[in-house]
Amino acid sequence: MSAWAPAGLGEVRPGDDLPALLVALLRADAARDPARAPADGDVLVLTSKVVSKAEGRVVAADDREDAITAETVRVVATRAFPGGVTRIVENRLGLVMAAAGVDASNTPGGTVLLLPEDPDASARAVRRAVADAFGARVGVLVSDTAGRPWREGVTDLTIGAAGVRVLDDLRGSADTFGRPLTMTVAAVADELAAAAELVKGKATGRPLAVVRGAGHLVVEEDGPGARVLTRTGPTDMFALGTAEAYAAGWADGCAGRRAGVPGAAPGPVPR
Repeated sequence: MSAWAPAGLGEVRPGDDLPALLVALLRADAARDPARAPADGDVLVLTSKVVSKAEGRVVAADDREDAITAETVRVVATRAFPGGVTRIVENRLGLVMAAAGVDASNTPGGTVLLLPEDPDASARAVRRAVADAFGARVGVLVSDTAGRPWREGVTDLTIGAAGVRVLDDLRGSADTFGRPLTMTVAAVADELAAAAELVKGKATGRPLAVVRGAGHLVVEEDGPGARVLTRTGPTDMFALGTAEAYAAGWADGCAGRRAGVPGAAPGPVPR
């Protein structure tokens, strides 16, 4: 497998035709090195920030907290620290992340970026443009950076997808000892997004990476997109932060005491 990030895109602004800009970038890269021309099975991984910029998803930094609130569907955890308050929330795309994905990095001073309106649709548009320009069957991922529970540091994950099998279901196959796999479903789109970030970097001005060698994950149809990667609702075993879960449990226990449930919420019951 190989990956590279073409240079020369330049600053993307609201209203720009992003698919056309990316086709021009790929043409220029192929002119420098013909071996880099888009080919069947390539996966293009695009940083969400340039999608947001092209879509005009830019708001004034003074409105950041209101923007986070507007993008929030559910609050998971809130923690105060000396510089302010961190909110971990589920946003309207079903992603659970800090500040609903509202970000102040790699954007002009005094502004912040919201996540794209529909990253899957953005990925489909780029895929069509590249296919029309190069006649190549490629996959496209839109990536964003996020932290993870119980792990330090951040990594890139997929928030939009077209033409890529985002999950590789290995259930029913066998391990190296012949035992059947019953639980393993690999998040291959997230793995590709993280690999692409190694060549894109955070501050290099190279928001697009081409990953070659994962053609077995590229499919004919656009597919269901990245939304199938989110685990919220009934399957979410960690729907609340520890303090929030404790508070909710205490409140439920107090309600049980008032209703006469034996052993509920020991100690004084708030009125």
